[in-house]
Amino acid sequence: MLIGIPKEIKNRENRVGVVPGGVEVLVAAGHKVILEKGAGIGAGIPDTRYVAAGATIVNSAKQVWDEAEMIMKVKEPIPEEYSRMRAGQILYTYLHLAAVPELAKALLDRKVTAIAYETIELANGSLPLLTPMSEVAGRMAVQVGAQCLQKHNGGKGVLLGGVPGVARGRVAIIGGGVVGINSAKMAIGLGAQVTVLDVNPARLAYLDDIFGNNIQTLMSNPENISKAVREADLLVGAVLITGAKAPCLVSRDMIRNMEPDSVVVDVAIDQGGCVETIRPTTHDDPVFNEEGVLHYGVTNIPGDVPKTSTYALTNVTIKYAMDLANKGLARALDESEALRKGLNSFNGKLTHRAVADALNIPHAAY
Repeated sequence: MLIGIPKEIKNRENRVGVVPGGVEVLVAAGHKVILEKGAGIGAGIPDTRYVAAGATIVNSAKQVWDEAEMIMKVKEPIPEEYSRMRAGQILYTYLHLAAVPELAKALLDRKVTAIAYETIELANGSLPLLTPMSEVAGRMAVQVGAQCLQKHNGGKGVLLGGVPGVARGRVAIIGGGVVGINSAKMAIGLGAQVTVLDVNPARLAYLDDIFGNNIQTLMSNPENISKAVREADLLVGAVLITGAKAPCLVSRDMIRNMEPDSVVVDVAIDQGGCVETIRPTTHDDPVFNEEGVLHYGVTNIPGDVPKTSTYALTNVTIKYAMDLANKGLARALDESEALRKGLNSFNGKLTHRAVADALNIPHAAY
């Protein structure tokens, strides 16, 4: 199979679809990899390392898209890339279609075979290709939130860890999954008072077991959410329903009741966000003030630590890339239920039910 790696062009997206070690694995199996010139520079990987791994460097994104049978990316195509997609081509990347209806339409119109990293799901319900980026985003949410709280960045001037004789900062995390647990680790490490809310009692018990008295766990319901949000210096949105639009759990009224210059970091923004007042932002202009509260809504948080993120991503994506390349689409899907769940569009139809329901588009089984 001919596999193409274009350079990412989303705002300050410095990750790349595969590292040289992944290229070496694909080439050793008899496949050809073409890579747009400079695609790995943002992650600190020069073209020479890709050439040494067996890739062919080409000068333009157009050539990559025109020639490749399968495109491996990091982020969803943006509008200027829609015209490059073609019928039957496999697009293997993060898609988050529930929050990007125009991309879903483009995939259907162009009859692209789109496999979304974030909906590849194992039998136990885990999301192996989303997990490492959720780990990164969860940790960074607290890191950037702590920076936003600094007065010169517009925040209220609170140090999350406090100092002896002064109260510690308060962090509320809505969602106890991969993002939430990694946010909790960072917030605890900084010395903050941490509250985690989740709807799953078993998950709350697990968090209580591993963190003990370092956190407070609460059942996620409107009353508890309202109180936790009101008291928080930093609110982290960490809610995920696979493939679906994130539920709005934090209302504008709740945000209005936060102390002035508090901070919201909504990691769920990729799926539409779980905070009513959030909207997508970029690394170039990451923060806005709404109802007197700073909001951070960057949709590609891990793109700011591309060296860590790119290697972590390739660790989990290469297995399924090899399956697709070695077996071909039909056999790879037939033999892997996890990969079938990753299929979002095929031959002009939406094939993932949660995505179809979120977009109010008819679902068609593969």
